[in-house]
Amino acid sequence: MTRLRIRIPIIAFSLTLLAAYGTLPAAAAQKPETLAAWNQYVRATEDRIESELGRAGSQFFSGDFESAERGAEGMGAVLGGRTIIAKIKTRHPKGSDIDVPGGMIHHWRGSVFIPGVTLDEVLDAVRHPENDAHQEDVLEARVLERTDEFVRVYLKLVRSKIVTATYNTEHLAVYQRHGTGRASSSTIALRIAELEDAGTEREREKAPGEDRGFLWRLHSYWRYGEVDGGVVVECESITLSRSIPFLARPFVGPIVNGVARESLDRTLSAMRIRLGDKG
Repeated sequence: MTRLRIRIPIIAFSLTLLAAYGTLPAAAAQKPETLAAWNQYVRATEDRIESELGRAGSQFFSGDFESAERGAEGMGAVLGGRTIIAKIKTRHPKGSDIDVPGGMIHHWRGSVFIPGVTLDEVLDAVRHPENDAHQEDVLEARVLERTDEFVRVYLKLVRSKIVTATYNTEHLAVYQRHGTGRASSSTIALRIAELEDAGTEREREKAPGEDRGFLWRLHSYWRYGEVDGGVVVECESITLSRSIPFLARPFVGPIVNGVARESLDRTLSAMRIRLGDKG
């Protein structure tokens, strides 16, 4: 009972700090040093992914490049019907952390098994996001351009955790095959604009520097692999947000970081529900 009494005020205090953090505009436009660190982080991540996808043999999903025991355990849980979400981090090639002055990077990896479908069915679905009505944080989806290699799409996104933020976004998704039964894609947000008075007649895009800094950058990297009975889908999601004041970081940081995790979880769950209708 004593622990509960202590925990409740801490939670209430954290939520109060988060609400206050969300009412403040970003202190400034994204700084060059913040974007430089973000680009360094993305390059290191993409180098690792490219190296993994370029290896021949039985390895394909990220767990295949970890210890055999961990990889088998994780895949077993996914094939058993669980959606597995894990926090990961990219480091310098020498092993040190990549500091992001003025910003925070949220990097999550998730996997889900979709039974009763083929790889071609999965790829056809993800290339037609305008047909997806299952994801609650996607308010609107519209394809702007589509070829055999890529899709450019508009998404109206909403993120909510005590504080709600709505965005006009534009994304470029590029697809690649890796032999029979395997494919990958990368999706890069080309444009992110936070909306003011979203859903009203006064709705407008905030100018750069006016936004609250909850979502500055968004990349995702996907792997799709056919297995017995269906397709395993894996996604790495990397987002950039503004930094949190030092004193509030222990309380607000986990909540803000959890928004990216929950978004990835919803994305994978919505994919399984949508494609499960085909199975």
